[in-house]
Amino acid sequence: MAYQWFPGHMTKAFRMMQEDIKLIDLVIELLDARAPLSSRNPDIDRLGQGKSRMIILNKSDLADEGINEEWNRYFSEKGYTVVTINSRTGAGINRIKPSIQAACREKLERDKKKGIMNRPVRAMVVGIPNVGKSTFINSLTGKAAAKTGNKPGVTKGKQWIRLNKNVELLDTPGVLWPKFEDQDIGKKLAFLGSINDEIIEKRELACEFISFICGSQSYQGLISERFNVSEDKKPHEVLADIAVARNCLIKGGEPDLDRAANMLMDDFRAGKLGKISLERP
Repeated sequence: MAYQWFPGHMTKAFRMMQEDIKLIDLVIELLDARAPLSSRNPDIDRLGQGKSRMIILNKSDLADEGINEEWNRYFSEKGYTVVTINSRTGAGINRIKPSIQAACREKLERDKKKGIMNRPVRAMVVGIPNVGKSTFINSLTGKAAAKTGNKPGVTKGKQWIRLNKNVELLDTPGVLWPKFEDQDIGKKLAFLGSINDEIIEKRELACEFISFICGSQSYQGLISERFNVSEDKKPHEVLADIAVARNCLIKGGEPDLDRAANMLMDDFRAGKLGKISLERP
């Protein structure tokens, strides 16, 4: 299955970001902690060149804790200010404001030398769809400043949000890039729900996910434990067993593979299978 999703509104959104970047001091890039490299948009990375940079490893509670630490070191060694958070619960959010000041220290010192005092840092919050940007902003501001949802494409336009007298945030829509050169990246983004589920063959996606879990030394047994099925079968047979185990049946008692596929992927995305990282440095 080919993985690709780049609707027209993303082109418009990226053009808007290109226009606004000249107003920006800091680019805050949210990544999904379960797949930090795959969830990095290379176009956004290029857009942020020459600006102060900050990386937020969001949804860290859903990822392998040891691998989170590896990614934190990986990006820190490349010169980024890195914060690991769970914006849904607020874990790690209290580190954001001081980290913004740290990331912009050189800019603030230059302003001070020029006699420019109290000009707020302007930060652009960027990331791919469904990475949790709006939830992050709401957790940071302590109010429902940005619209949220558990599917990609909720934020459609830009929105300026005043965090305090020192920081202004520009919320932007989630954008992917026109073509995944590596389809493995597209597959991981589909696992995470960053590609519109409506354009994906969910049975095939679920079978790909089963192959990943059953082929991983770290995560073998998680599907068996969650659904009480054997993993020692072909992926489509495991999916059928999940359907039977959860009474997902259609007329005649046949397994409803579509319902089982949705259930499996929803459970992964909600962390019900355990803490799973899809990649490591």
